[in-house]
Amino acid sequence: MVAFGKKLKERQIQEWQGYYINYKLMKKKLKQYAQQIEVGIQDRRHVLKDFSRLLDNQIEKIVLFLLEQQGLLASRLAMLDEQNNTPQQQPEISQILELREAYRAVGQDLLKLLFFVEINAIGLRKILKKFDKRFGYSFTNSYVKTRANHPYSQLQQVFKHVGIGAVVGAISRNLHELQDRQGSYLSIYDQPALPLEDPVIDSIKAAVDRLTHSTNFLNFLAQHALIMQDELPTPVEEQVDDQKYHFMSLLLNLANTFLYMVNTYIVVPTADDYSLSLGAAATVCGIVIGAMAVAQVFSSVYFSAWSNKSYFKPLIFSSVVLFVGNILYALAYDLNSIAVLLIGRLFCGLGSARAVNRRYISDCVPLKIRMKASAGFVSASALGMACGPALAGLLQTNFKIYKLTFNQETLPGWVMAVAWLIYLIWVGISFKEPSRETEEHHLPQESNAEAAENDAVEKGLKQPLLTSSEDKQQDEDSEQECDESEEVSPESHGPATSIRSAYRLLTPSVKVQLLIYFMLKYVMEILISESSVITAYYFQWSTSSVAIFLASLGLTVLPVNIVVGHYICNMFEDRQILLASEIIVCVGVLLSFHIINPYSVPQYVCSGLILFVSAEVLEGVNLSLLSRVMSSRLSRGTYNNGLLSTEAGTIARVVADGTITLAGYLGDSKLLNATLLPSLFICISSIVATCFTYNSLY
Repeated sequence: MVAFGKKLKERQIQEWQGYYINYKLMKKKLKQYAQQIEVGIQDRRHVLKDFSRLLDNQIEKIVLFLLEQQGLLASRLAMLDEQNNTPQQQPEISQILELREAYRAVGQDLLKLLFFVEINAIGLRKILKKFDKRFGYSFTNSYVKTRANHPYSQLQQVFKHVGIGAVVGAISRNLHELQDRQGSYLSIYDQPALPLEDPVIDSIKAAVDRLTHSTNFLNFLAQHALIMQDELPTPVEEQVDDQKYHFMSLLLNLANTFLYMVNTYIVVPTADDYSLSLGAAATVCGIVIGAMAVAQVFSSVYFSAWSNKSYFKPLIFSSVVLFVGNILYALAYDLNSIAVLLIGRLFCGLGSARAVNRRYISDCVPLKIRMKASAGFVSASALGMACGPALAGLLQTNFKIYKLTFNQETLPGWVMAVAWLIYLIWVGISFKEPSRETEEHHLPQESNAEAAENDAVEKGLKQPLLTSSEDKQQDEDSEQECDESEEVSPESHGPATSIRSAYRLLTPSVKVQLLIYFMLKYVMEILISESSVITAYYFQWSTSSVAIFLASLGLTVLPVNIVVGHYICNMFEDRQILLASEIIVCVGVLLSFHIINPYSVPQYVCSGLILFVSAEVLEGVNLSLLSRVMSSRLSRGTYNNGLLSTEAGTIARVVADGTITLAGYLGDSKLLNATLLPSLFICISSIVATCFTYNSLY
């Protein structure tokens, strides 16, 4: 694999060469520090102080150049404004076109400057991560905390590109007016909802979004899928994507996601009654619901590996296994066998093809619509989560055909079996397997922010991260030396090849994010899975009432994401929302405890709503941060970040359902508090862990 520094050197722009972060110099410094510490001639305090000073100098160089370039752009815009505002009786079309091209030229130079900022931000993040990894210090935490929060922060200039917004506004406003100069005096400020159809502005907006991590509803929703959107494709990449893309195949993957989530939650309102009818305790519903998650722990791995070779065959296999699983689930009633019931749910879990669904979007959907496809993936999941319990509430009937019973307990199995049979036929007729030859020449789209940053640096930006004051041979030798000291073996450049190697790539920040993901899935599963037992014991709710409650919770997912994506994420940093959401989840757990008699419906519903909504908010920002702090090596291959997060969430569901079953031995009267205590402990642990790594989530 070509060394990182060499790839960057090939993309250098000579006139800006001296103003980029000197990444090579700092890598050499890390090697020197390691040697000096090893022989005992340097201590930790001096190393931290010296490296901080070096970073400060590098950042100051970048910021001063950035301000200088902003001034030059502002001067050009001022000259163009004079031409644009010069009184003329009737401006000629040629003059308008000339001005538009001049503004576009400024826009192109601004885009280059934004890429300059982005490259340096990438370099800073990478070198900070390398320092922490090399020496085991929390240097990033202390450095960012002291620099970013200072009133004269130069670090904020790099990460928040202060001042560029005014230049973007000037270009946008003038291009809009020149585009619509037909007697109208309205500006972009008068009609903010009207988009400016200009590719330069679109590119600038995309670049600004990457730097600020600002978002909208689609972006925020798409982050839940852990499929990276912020990439800078080359025309060749776009052409390859278009060759592989097939709309009906994408639709089939989204339908698979929707049906699987319906299949997961359609049994929740009736699982306790089904368990009782087969002679088991009502709390065995935890095992019935959780059996699907247990199997999914394993199915996620083999489906992720299978998707390296095919998308069609895994979907066929998934449909067949789910069809069989639901048939077994339905037959368990007439066979009077709890074992058949559990085997049926295990089969359903073995048919979980979510890894294939996610991978198809990542690899086979064009970049221009991948964000929408990712949002569709999450929306299909949310809709399935709401439709599952709602559908169960409608299946209130009881009749027999021959020896087969059709009632509220067995109908979920029969209905889903028919649905998967129809889906199987649909896949067989309509799915188109992408060309694997094309895929061999197309690098897998990386699904986290660091990987996208690397891709942006190495493929699209054509700007330097290194400076060179030595001759060519010395430069190459120095880079090779740094690369050798930085990496253990060539294999360290590739994707993780096992769960163990993937785990080794997890930094403390990533581990905390996965803990948070575990926590939020755990508390949500406790709330949902035990709802039928809790409401039957305290409130004597019917199956229909439980179904309405669960469906209402599921329907909050999209509205909550609209509010968070449109407003909250643009008002606060992700890490601020993360910590606040964790605290609110903790409050929701505390409010759910049965302490005061009688335990009322308003208390249960309100606490459940608070818990569920805050967990939904937490999931979005958690996955957004996770994508930025996770290693780029975890964006590719079988053991990728999507798989790791899925496994963390699935294990959380398994543990939660197991907790419900074990707590059931204490009796229904103690079930609620017994299951909430572990939730509270895990929640508090995640808050404490977040506080320790807060400043590294930057």
